[in-house]
Amino acid sequence: MTSASAPSDASAAAGASDPLPGLERYYDAAPRAGGARAEDFGPLTLFVQEGAGWPYYARPALGAASAAGVSAADVERVLARQRELNVPESIEWVAETTPSLRAAAQAAGLQVHAHPLMVLDPSAVRLPAHPDVRVLGAADPLLRAAVTVPMLAFAAPGTAVGEAGPAELAVAERDPASEGRRVRVSGMIASGRTALAAAARDGVVLCSGQYIPVGDVAEVVGVGTLPSARRQGLALGVTAALVADALARGARTVFLSAGDEDVARVYARLGFRPVGTALIADRPL
Repeated sequence: MTSASAPSDASAAAGASDPLPGLERYYDAAPRAGGARAEDFGPLTLFVQEGAGWPYYARPALGAASAAGVSAADVERVLARQRELNVPESIEWVAETTPSLRAAAQAAGLQVHAHPLMVLDPSAVRLPAHPDVRVLGAADPLLRAAVTVPMLAFAAPGTAVGEAGPAELAVAERDPASEGRRVRVSGMIASGRTALAAAARDGVVLCSGQYIPVGDVAEVVGVGTLPSARRQGLALGVTAALVADALARGARTVFLSAGDEDVARVYARLGFRPVGTALIADRPL
């Protein structure tokens, strides 16, 4: 982490009229808090995961890229290092904060995906708790299913009802990789580095998601519904539970990146308001 005060500074800025500087501080602090090392590439920083866990991304160096600009050559240097490390070639940033990066990423051959960036309005009325949703502890017997559901959800993106259901979830749970995810997330829950909420009926997890706190800023991530259980308000209930838990634990700023405008409208019902555009650049399939 850059400094002990960085997360608090982030929340103060995120709660101000322009939240984007505070979110930049969070984006820089979160990978460091998660055990990643930072490699300097001038206007870009590459975060490299140390040990087990999902691979991190490259992003604008805190306080540097927006002023200096980013070139295709800068992007290509980072991509070469990611190939060397055998991690995904991926860069994430906020369009309004680093406008030069989009053209540079495209010139380097990357495809850019845009997502609404939303911050919770602290004055928004909270929805009542969903009866099927609860926050899971580190040893909860449903945790393995809860970390597996988003894998099935993101394999069939969108909000339409899909085919994958409890039978497919049971098969996916038997994959040894799902146990690895459970162990990793269990440790993160125990250490306070994440919280996970899940919607379950009759012992079957239908939706789950997490938030990642750094200081008093929290990002809601990975909310996914089993495709066959979509259109039942479960993602809304899970997100509401995550928001309530984050606020109860002292978060002053809660934010997320919505998958698309349709999903953003769902989050708007919880009081999330658009503040910018989160961009992800990766290699076209």
